Amino acid sequence: MINPSIITADDHPLLLKGLNDFLLEKKYNIVDSASDGNAAYNSIIKYKPDIAILDIQMPIMSGIEVAKKCKQNNIETRIVLITLHKEKDLYLEAQKLNVFGYVLKEFAIEEIELCLKSVSDNIPYFSPKIKEHLSVSRGDNETLKLLTPSEKKILKLISKDKTNKQIADMLFISSRTVEKHRSHIITKLQLEHKTNSLLIWAKENQSNLF
Repeated sequence: MINPSIITADDHPLLLKGLNDFLLEKKYNIVDSASDGNAAYNSIIKYKPDIAILDIQMPIMSGIEVAKKCKQNNIETRIVLITLHKEKDLYLEAQKLNVFGYVLKEFAIEEIELCLKSVSDNIPYFSPKIKEHLSVSRGDNETLKLLTPSEKKILKLISKDKTNKQIADMLFISSRTVEKHRSHIITKLQLEHKTNSLLIWAKENQSNLF
């Protein structure tokens, strides 16, 4: 995904123009823009972009609702949410929906390029600024509740030293799917994307997994 196709959506014209101008200046490939959630979703269906950058609070459908619809319909577009809001509930819901990015509007211009590079490399990006604001904890039962049943199964197998291929064979899925799950688990647990960080965490918290 060297130059990903992108759609943008925000109901504030000036903010949308500012984002688009910045991305175009950086040579990103914007295929469409929308001013409400329904138009954004229809644009995702029509253009099948690699990435959709959505404001959370929009008319007709919120960015969260668009992400939910995309997940329900197995749409592969990676969702990046931009928000003015710092509520923990929204942050946690975004993680449950496996969105690929979450950025605060006040830091959007300084973070969006980092976010897009990370997302293009198949690594979810959740703004360090929002993590810092929310003081999101790691390793407790509340954090584990963020994981889907499939992610919990994979984490248990990781704690038993199973490789991606072994996990894929045991769960009848592809190694690529296992890798995607691992990436989402790392993001939800607030771990660094480093070699063995997930294995180390799984070993240290094994008693909470069973």
